[in-house]
This record gives sequence, structure tokens and C-alpha cells, in this order.
Amino acid sequence: MPHVETRSVVIVSQGEDPKRLDHFLANRDPDFSRAALRRLILDGRVTVDGHATKPSHKIRPGNTIVLVAPRAEPLEIAPEPIPLDVLYEDDVLLVLNKQAGLVVHPAPGNWSGTLVNALLHHVRSGALSRVGGAERPGLVHRLDKDTTGVMVVAKQDQAHAGLASQFKRHTINRLYRAIVTGVPRKREGTIDVAIGRDTRDRKKISARTARPRASVTAYRVTERFHKLAACVELVPQTGRTHQLRVHLATMGCPILGDPTYGRRPAGWFLDVAVPRVMLHAAVLGFRHPITQQPMDFEVPVPEDMADVIGRLRGHSGKTG
Repeated sequence: MPHVETRSVVIVSQGEDPKRLDHFLANRDPDFSRAALRRLILDGRVTVDGHATKPSHKIRPGNTIVLVAPRAEPLEIAPEPIPLDVLYEDDVLLVLNKQAGLVVHPAPGNWSGTLVNALLHHVRSGALSRVGGAERPGLVHRLDKDTTGVMVVAKQDQAHAGLASQFKRHTINRLYRAIVTGVPRKREGTIDVAIGRDTRDRKKISARTARPRASVTAYRVTERFHKLAACVELVPQTGRTHQLRVHLATMGCPILGDPTYGRRPAGWFLDVAVPRVMLHAAVLGFRHPITQQPMDFEVPVPEDMADVIGRLRGHSGKTG
């Protein structure tokens, strides 16, 4: 994998608490481990106000931090004949039902076998929007690897811009279905918890963050399995990374099968096998970015999720 040097400049914002330089950078840049950042600092690749320093140096508001570091430059992304469940397609966009286990775009550790590789094979002319960059052609939004459901992909830059604007204005109609551990105390409600990169674990998102961003999710319980678990519908009113998973965990009802925010071991609940995170993007509605015609798509939960629901019904007896 070839590498290129990149230069990042960070000005420490007002109100930032004094903390170690390596800790501060680790919380801001999840691409680097704390050990890797320590090596870069000791090698003089990080300066504070123009001076090389130590990993333990305490940063303060107003400091200018410059990081010069090698980053992996991806190889050319190759088309791959990965099956896609296409729900709709025209000259400017396509809508698909993403399967579980499919990473959306190439990244370190996943340079092949992704949805992007599949799209490049499916759209043989290579006509995918390039607004998101070379590694994310056509991608207007994303779903986590194990999340299933409806996604829209742009073939043209104009279509990409139109769809992205709808996501930004929160005019997209989105509804997710999930199976959660435990049962929310209220049958429906709103989770309004600001989240961001966790201050202690850079790989996680949480309310324990130095850079909180407003995030809101409406939920409704649709089925209960005594006090053991529940099916819920989720309508995100913002679009933060891992928002639904974090919000449900914050409420004390993490999504079944979630190894990051859920209860361990993630692969089993009672005697029911849980193959993945039980989260499904069931509904996606938007206006066609060119014709402005309303478009609505809904797909049922996949077989593995339906199987878990059936086993929970059989284990506990359906109530509510």
C-alpha cells in the first residue's frame, strides 16, 4: 500500500481542558492509535506553536498543533461481481437493499469486497458520482457493516448534490427497525443526547465526549417479549455516526448483537443465536433529485432478523 504525507493543522478551541498532547490527538483522529501518535511526536512530526515537544505536553486553548504524518493511499478500487439487491435504478441514481456483512466503502483492512467494489461492477460504465471522493463513488450516506436495508446511490454529481441537500435539511424519510435488550420504560418517546468521539475509547461514540454534537432519535416499541427484549421502530432526526446504537445503549436497551455498545457476549441472548447487530433500515423516502417526484421504498426485515424475532416469541411468549 503506497503512502503519502499529509499535514493537519488543529487550533485548540476555547474551553478545552488542559490535557496531554497524545491524548488530545488520539481523541480527535481515530485513524491513529495512541502509540502511533506517541511515535510521531517523538519523531518531531508534531509541533505545538511551531516547536517539537513531548507526548506528555499539556495543550491549552489557542495552541496551534501541526501533524505531518504518512497515511495509506488506497490502490485503485477494482470492480467485483458482488450480488446486489437493486430495488430501483435509472440514469442518475439507484436504490438497493444492502445485505448484512457488507462494508460500504474501502478503508484500511477492507480495500476489497465492499459495496463500492460491487457498484463499480454493476454500473459498468463507471458512472458514479465523485463528490464523495475516489474511495466513496456514488455514496450519499452509509450503513454500518452489519446493518441491512435501503440505501440510495448517486450516479451523477448533480443527483448527489440534490440528495445530500435533502439529508442535510432532514427532509429524508427514514425509519429503522431494531431488536433491543430489555424494554424501554415508555412505549414511545424521544432520545435527545449529544454524542461524539468517546474521550476514553477513540473507537467508540458516546455522550462522554469533548466535542458533543446534537443528536435526536424518536422511538416506538412495536412488540415486547416480557421484560427480556423488544422490537422498536426508530426515526433519526439527525445523522450522527452510530447514533441509533449509542442512543439505545444510553437508554439502557442496547441493540441485540451489538459487540461495541451492547451486552456481552453479543452472539447469544438466552439460548437464541444472534448473528449480527439486529438493526435494519426499513424505510427510505426522498424526492428524486432531478424530477422532484416523491420516491418511497420499504423492505421487510431480513430472514436472520425475522428468525431471531420468531425464536424470542417462542422463548418468552408474545405480550403487548
